[in-house]
Amino acid sequence: MNPKVDFYFSKARKWQEEIEKLREIALECGLTEELKWGCPCYMYQKSNLVLVHVFKDYCAFLFFKGSLLTDTDKILFQQTENVQAARQARFTSIQEIIKLEPILKAYIFEAIEIEKAGLKVQLKKTAEYTIPEEFEIKLKEIPALKAAFEALTPGRQRGYLLHFSSAKQAKTREARIEKCMEAIFNGKGFGE
Repeated sequence: MNPKVDFYFSKARKWQEEIEKLREIALECGLTEELKWGCPCYMYQKSNLVLVHVFKDYCAFLFFKGSLLTDTDKILFQQTENVQAARQARFTSIQEIIKLEPILKAYIFEAIEIEKAGLKVQLKKTAEYTIPEEFEIKLKEIPALKAAFEALTPGRQRGYLLHFSSAKQAKTREARIEKCMEAIFNGKGFGE
């Protein structure tokens, strides 16, 4: 146990018993505990394997490379259609976690083997994402915007493309693009 992570478990109002059990399971598998993104993160050597986090309706184990797990017991969820690698095991009671403990441990050990083998999730390339027409027009009109966008990391580029594309109306897409231009020029990702 890492004392820097203790506060996460003591501050929990909801799901406290459940997340403490998830912590116990991760530590029993020999993983190292760190605090990352404000949540308990369990690592094998220097690789992130599992994250514990809470939501209003459930708590979860998030497997960073969950898409590579065989998931024979069908307990993993893809959070949204745009999440490529991570998968969650969701819980609404301590009884669920206790019942699934052997399966969770098996999944953790499989995740360790994935790390040992050096397997990587084949992520969709930025070029495979649709560039909304409104953004294409802006990139043609303002060469400096195009240069600034191309200078962003692939992840930041994808973040903007997903944000722009998720708007149903052209007017909303245009407004989003206008609102994000300064951040793009400043080399920032969406929401930074």
